[in-house]
Amino acid sequence: MKPCIVGWAHTKFGKLDGIDLESLISTVARDAIADAGIAAQDVDGIWLGNLNGGFVPDIFCSSMVLQADDGLRFKPATRVENACASGSAAIYSALDAIEAGRVRIALVVGAEKMTAISGAQVTEVLARASYVKEEADQGLTFPGIFAKVATDYFRKYGDHSATLARIAAKNHANAVANPFAQMRKDLGFDFCNTVSDKNPMIAAPLRKTDCSLVSDGAAALVLADQDTARALSKAIAFRARTQVNDFLPMSRRDTTSFEGPRHAWAQSLKAAHCTVNSLSFAEVHDCFTIAELVSYEAMGLADPGQGARLLEEGVVLRNGRLPVNPSGGLKAKGHPVGATGVSMHVVSAMQLHGVAGDMQIPNASLAGVFNMGGAAVANYVSVLERAR
Repeated sequence: MKPCIVGWAHTKFGKLDGIDLESLISTVARDAIADAGIAAQDVDGIWLGNLNGGFVPDIFCSSMVLQADDGLRFKPATRVENACASGSAAIYSALDAIEAGRVRIALVVGAEKMTAISGAQVTEVLARASYVKEEADQGLTFPGIFAKVATDYFRKYGDHSATLARIAAKNHANAVANPFAQMRKDLGFDFCNTVSDKNPMIAAPLRKTDCSLVSDGAAALVLADQDTARALSKAIAFRARTQVNDFLPMSRRDTTSFEGPRHAWAQSLKAAHCTVNSLSFAEVHDCFTIAELVSYEAMGLADPGQGARLLEEGVVLRNGRLPVNPSGGLKAKGHPVGATGVSMHVVSAMQLHGVAGDMQIPNASLAGVFNMGGAAVANYVSVLERAR
């Protein structure tokens, strides 16, 4: 049995006024330790996924995790950053330490406080996660970057504005069942497919409903080696995991093919000795609806340019053959950057353990998780299964 998730915690995502980064971090750390049924003193190492970049003044926040319990004092704690994949980067760093035999039990926290600054400032911070020389310095924001992905995709495969609206509508409908989600409202296809005062064009062809939310929130995992996991009440194993980084400049990549994610998916599925069709469900990085559409093709569910077919045939719907983003995804659950990768693993572990409540996918046994930093630059794919 490989390293396992043995405990987890998750705050609600949204605009959490009066709750600062420290409170978010300490709350989920404390709750995850309790959920795992261990003492804080049992933790051998701590990893914190957090982008920050100017959202809050706190740039040295790794030891904020120690505020959760005095038993964490003197434990090694490290902040990990890899853009929107900071949470998964923290998880994989902890797994590396476990697999190296240096750590038996690891605590991983992902957290972000984004709403303490203006929307314009948030846009500026996120733009710095692009290749600044060619993108941010030319005025491209992240909506603009993914609008370019959408424009290139439409030029190659035809106008898929309605497809993007179907993805948005699907994920908003799914989020109604997610108690952690920032927006628990079924908006419907017609609203998502229509430009209006409430759904303006943000960066053509992307409308407001095509863009993920600015969010505060945190999630945490307790990870353990296989021997320790056997003695605890639950264990969700990493059957496979892969990190693939691609060139940072968009000018060096075909933005419509998601080559980095494609390699990450292929490597993880091969290591897991399964195919994409073996998965019970997938949580994928839908920072913009076009990212989910291209992800269908990168994970091998559809040929290039054919991702729309999966929505038309119902394959990726909640009751379909392979539900994608049953949590509502970043689109409706929210996207507190450093928390996102950890959140995706938490909700997947809940599904596999059968405790996802109204979100539950019946008989879920194998999960795929895809978290990316930037526009398909830092790509993480995990295949999870229930070990006990």
